[in-house]
Amino acid sequence: MAAPGRVAAFRLPPLPTIGEIIKLYRLKAQRQLSQNFLLDLRLTDKIVKQAGELKNAHVCEVGPGPGGITRSILSADVEQLLLIEKDARFIPGLQMLSEAAPGKVRIVHGDILTYKMEKAFPKHLKKDWEDEPPDIHIIGNLPFSVSTPLIIKWLENVSKKDGPFTYGRTQMTLTFQKEVGERLTANPGGKQRSRLSIMAQHLCSVENCFIIPGEAFVPKPEVDVAVVHFTPLVQPKIQQPFELVEKVVRSVFQFRRKYCFRGLETLFPESGRLKRTEQLMMTANVDPTLRPFQLSMSQFRNLCNTYRKMCDEDSSLFVFDYREELKQKKTTRNLLKSTSQPEQTEEEDQL
Repeated sequence: MAAPGRVAAFRLPPLPTIGEIIKLYRLKAQRQLSQNFLLDLRLTDKIVKQAGELKNAHVCEVGPGPGGITRSILSADVEQLLLIEKDARFIPGLQMLSEAAPGKVRIVHGDILTYKMEKAFPKHLKKDWEDEPPDIHIIGNLPFSVSTPLIIKWLENVSKKDGPFTYGRTQMTLTFQKEVGERLTANPGGKQRSRLSIMAQHLCSVENCFIIPGEAFVPKPEVDVAVVHFTPLVQPKIQQPFELVEKVVRSVFQFRRKYCFRGLETLFPESGRLKRTEQLMMTANVDPTLRPFQLSMSQFRNLCNTYRKMCDEDSSLFVFDYREELKQKKTTRNLLKSTSQPEQTEEEDQL
């Protein structure tokens, strides 16, 4: 019995174990979807704990699968839990959990990459961006195949303050391959420093919480798994549009092992490329002989700000696509070859 004056914490009624659910519904992880089940409820509790205080919170769980993390979220006494699951095989098991927690669970059979998150939660939960994060959390043991494109999509949402960030600085606690987790949190000079490091850290406070050994999953993946927590920053470290930042950062890391000068060259058309690249690096005060992974966040900020000014002066610059230029050059070369070949054959025939 609860102590006088205290409301009893929510408890799930006795339920089949996750292993029994898997057997009951004949669930099998599909390798082509990079699915891995986490059966140890101590670990699912530990993941949910990284999200912070969830009592009376609204939570969206991405890809709940057989429902291990789902049970831990419900045990944290949340107000509402939205489950978004693409694989229809898991829906019956999730409905069992929904019935065990009346009024708390909403199940959506759909793809998180296309689901409209800006309408997922009640309007009264919205907070100003400068305020503390809203009482909304996103949690998920993501399939490896979707984790990177999904976090890039959500980082763009953070930048534009839309999607799940319509409500304010919504926090996320997500799983990634250990290597991806290391990239997300890598410091300048670190061997895992990458495009993902810059895009994540300029928009969010990113914490690599702990590592789950691969043996904890069924089937066992070939890699360990990192649990990473994201809190959007009040002010991004680079105050430029997401597309511009991504273009500059992607160009820098295009030739990761070479000097950063080489990657930055790809921002400019062949005509005037060298001169413009020198202008960019000189104005941004960046040493052209640094490797991409050695650049600090402030140096990326300088590069983005300078590139923005150059784009403002020449509107054709931002739409320039280096890969498209290469394709056109290749097409031109092939056309020259194909047109010159018959002439050569004709000359040989005459001889």
